Amino acid sequence: MAKYRKILVAYDGSVSAKSALSLASQLAREDKSWIKVLAVVPSYQGDLDLIGVSNIKETITGPGEKLLAEARQLAGTEGVHILTNLEQGEPYEQIVHVADEESCDLIVMGRRGKGHVERELMGSVTERVIGHTRKDVLVVPEEGKISWRNLLLATDGSQYCDTALERALEIAQERGSRLSAVSVVYTNDEFYALAPETIKELYQGAEKVLEKVQRWAGDLGIATELFVRDGEPHQAITSLAGEIAADLIIMGSHGRKGLTRLLMGSVTERVIGYTTCPVLVCHLQNP
Repeated sequence: MAKYRKILVAYDGSVSAKSALSLASQLAREDKSWIKVLAVVPSYQGDLDLIGVSNIKETITGPGEKLLAEARQLAGTEGVHILTNLEQGEPYEQIVHVADEESCDLIVMGRRGKGHVERELMGSVTERVIGHTRKDVLVVPEEGKISWRNLLLATDGSQYCDTALERALEIAQERGSRLSAVSVVYTNDEFYALAPETIKELYQGAEKVLEKVQRWAGDLGIATELFVRDGEPHQAITSLAGEIAADLIIMGSHGRKGLTRLLMGSVTERVIGYTTCPVLVCHLQNP
């Protein structure tokens, strides 16, 4: 099923978080989904006996309660009912934990930051959640809107991207979407000059990847438009998304483990950083 029944929205009061809640509310109205909004405040690590504050709990949790009150008000204007949860600790850990505990099948988060440094640096809550959860994650830029009309699947043919392909086909079939797919050949000018035969083989490999997309889609009666592009993968994907006016980019997560979860550089993260439309990141459930 392409429709998500239990949605967790991570809310921090930012513009992108408000867009994420609005988008989740739209999904809830369309699919009769259940929404939980989570706010996370830092844990106090000091000695409570030394600080001389009698209402330390209120001091720590007060800002989070205000965020949840704001979220309830926004949800009310969207015409949806939400449940709320306030946790203390590391934000990405709590988001992943609550999503598991509540058996949510989608996490919706905002993407903050438009500057070059913010787009390139790893370490944001959103990127850490993607690196640690097994749930699908929908990342919403500031002022982001959701539409199922025009989908763009980015794939390299791996099992992780096959998970994204399955989800894209489910969405296209259930919602009558137009589906495009792109496979990117990583190249640069030096590569063209020194290894033209290798470039040819890479193009053939990309075409084979897209043949699988066409075959799987054809079995379901879904028409697809296929693209092979070259260059820096994230640039090629976001450029194509702009050209075809994609409403949603669908990608797989390569299930990074350990310290590699904290290293910036994956194509998925860079696409999220640079695109102007929402990105749905699909995870392999049983790696």
